[in-house]
Amino acid sequence: MNEKKGRILSGMRPTGKLHLGNYVGALENWVKLQEEYENYHLVADWHVLTTQCEDTENIGNDTIDMVIDWIGAGIDPRKSPMFAQSNIKEHAELHLLFSMLVTVPRLERNPTVKEQIKDLHLEGKVSYGHLGYPVLQAADILIYKADLVPVGEDQLPHVELTREIARRFNYLYGDVFPEPDAKLTAFSRLPGTDGKRMSKSAGNVILLSDEPEVISKKIMSAITDPEKIRKGDPGKPEICTVYTYHTKFNSEECNGIERDCRSGKLGCVECKKRLSKKVIDFLEPFRKNRAYYLEHIDEIKDILLDGEKRAREVASKTMDDVHRAMKLG
Repeated sequence: MNEKKGRILSGMRPTGKLHLGNYVGALENWVKLQEEYENYHLVADWHVLTTQCEDTENIGNDTIDMVIDWIGAGIDPRKSPMFAQSNIKEHAELHLLFSMLVTVPRLERNPTVKEQIKDLHLEGKVSYGHLGYPVLQAADILIYKADLVPVGEDQLPHVELTREIARRFNYLYGDVFPEPDAKLTAFSRLPGTDGKRMSKSAGNVILLSDEPEVISKKIMSAITDPEKIRKGDPGKPEICTVYTYHTKFNSEECNGIERDCRSGKLGCVECKKRLSKKVIDFLEPFRKNRAYYLEHIDEIKDILLDGEKRAREVASKTMDDVHRAMKLG
């Protein structure tokens, strides 16, 4: 019997090297949870196709880069299998079956999908696969009979749809799937250096693999309180991106930084220098791990192969349960 509390499925689209927002919003939580739960980590390469099906050339290399960062953050492949979604074909079969259980209007109401369509200017051009990717995500989760799904706030609608699909399937065919719960991180979103949503396409990220001089340059250009022009001006830390980073990476000094910012005693340049040192020190182990694995890529490939084998065993058993419940051949 597994003595852990239950099973977790979590994953990311392979977009290459990860940034601090990925760590704060997901990876940090994954590392902690693997001590308590049986974790499975999905490289969601099929999900990449929903927005860039015309360009697939870099998916393989992006997968390697991302898995290196996962391991660098502390994901232990012995405890937590890591695998590419596209190599576990059972995901596609379960997605097909689930797609029969959900209506198009229900998918069109998903606020996360609506926001993506708006952001990407896809009105009137959204693909069938893009509209239905939350159903594929439900298959990703339920094929491992996950009890818990670590997500950011923007993914909560997907977890709710997953729960609905599980209920619908169980009602029609008998109890096969649990209704997984969402688990939000305590610090679920870190802004980009410009104060907006962190995104590599926006150029406002600090990568886990960035060199110290690059980190310093990015932090020195970060947005602060626009009304605090010079040292001596009173600041408002609650609207300052740099202070938000301090609360995560320099919490022991936050009370003093907040006080001195409000009084004007602390200038923005000094405040950014203090933050740079903290972030550089924090990311030093990530850079060392990345350097090792870049010289040992075969180890990453072996980790993925092992993860795929372990994931396929679970996925295959689930599909046996589905076939029996649905009385399929």
